[in-house]
Amino acid sequence: MRIFVTGATGFVGSAVVQELLGAGHQVLGLARSEEAVQALTAAGAQAHRGSLNDLDSLQRAVAETDGVIHCAFIHDFTQYAAAAEADRRAIEAMGAALAGSNRPFIATSGFAGLTQNGELLTEEDARDAKVPAMRHSEDAALALVPQGVRAMVVRLAASVHDAGDHGFVPTLINIAREKGEAAYVGDGHNRWPAVHRLDAARLYRLALEKGVAGARYHGVADEGIPIRTIAEVIGRHLSVPVVSKSSEEAGAHFGWMAGFAGLDLAASSALTQQRLGWQPTHKSLLADLEQGDYFRH
Repeated sequence: MRIFVTGATGFVGSAVVQELLGAGHQVLGLARSEEAVQALTAAGAQAHRGSLNDLDSLQRAVAETDGVIHCAFIHDFTQYAAAAEADRRAIEAMGAALAGSNRPFIATSGFAGLTQNGELLTEEDARDAKVPAMRHSEDAALALVPQGVRAMVVRLAASVHDAGDHGFVPTLINIAREKGEAAYVGDGHNRWPAVHRLDAARLYRLALEKGVAGARYHGVADEGIPIRTIAEVIGRHLSVPVVSKSSEEAGAHFGWMAGFAGLDLAASSALTQQRLGWQPTHKSLLADLEQGDYFRH
């Protein structure tokens, strides 16, 4: 199949491109710059100039392909609501171009805002309708199913790790360097799931090839690592004290990440593994951290 991939030169998307090409698919990748065009061409993919805000361009790309894997997101956490709205509009525009075709559309989401009672989140757990959505991708994608789109969602773990990671864990490391202490909120027993980037990329491909309309799949290898444990590893590698912050102190310490640092997001991928035959095989987050590359930047 010829697949349109947004975020194709990003941390996760670039691995998805390689996974698809390695499995014999063709890739048309969204490129915002000439540098991105060159990177995609060098990888063996084709490039489509455009952006998430250029809806006409997105629809033209969709019309040329057999399906979509949507990895892009505007990672400006100081304007998260605007980024989430741009994401929703992009999904709706691409979905409109797929309507009635039964072609696959895979959106990317996460676990924040899902209903949880202290247990592992599963693929059957829906978003709590009473809680305002932080991100609209899941709802927007699944709304395409009645329109004749084989739409699915991949919920990625809070930490997608590998060399080149610029996500939550590197942010925690940078904050610890700046503040001179590695912190967690409260008792630090709240948990984050994690998955290696290459395992996540394989999941996207399997969902594309085998996934069913309306399904939610979990990109999770480590079901839930206590944030205190992550802070302890950071503290040891940076030789800084490990401390607890109250919820009132979290904002001053973590900045924009304060809302995420205290979340308990533990999740299972048992149903995903059963339904798609997906099996994480790469190193765990803690093993990746202990290797030390995260602390050499």
